[in-house]
Amino acid sequence: MSTNIPQNLLYTDDHEWVSQQDNIVTVGITDFAQSSLGDIVFAELPEADAEFSKGDSFGVVESIKSVSDLYIPVSGKIIESNSDIVDSPEKLNEDCYASWLVKIEVSNANELSSLMDAQSYEKHCNSAH
Repeated sequence: MSTNIPQNLLYTDDHEWVSQQDNIVTVGITDFAQSSLGDIVFAELPEADAEFSKGDSFGVVESIKSVSDLYIPVSGKIIESNSDIVDSPEKLNEDCYASWLVKIEVSNANELSSLMDAQSYEKHCNSAH
């Protein structure tokens, strides 16, 4: 299975991607995650201003096969949730890297160093088979 893994993003063990712009990170699910899930039919995301600690579950993505929790990659405050995804969760299957889930104001930038780069994430995906 060939997985699309953009080089400019960071990744989590739980198959979320992270894009960083100063102290704001944008989070979505990876190609590996959306293809493993199959057709995504429902997404639940947090309200703006909700605060989470790294590793907390911040939402749910449901497919015709399963329900998967989403885990926050870094501690911080939600500054925006993507309402387009709640309204049209299939967009995650169509283009998972354009279809972000939440934007987070990071409270501890040191936590970003625990995320994987594209090469490490590709090895992680390959070992998951």
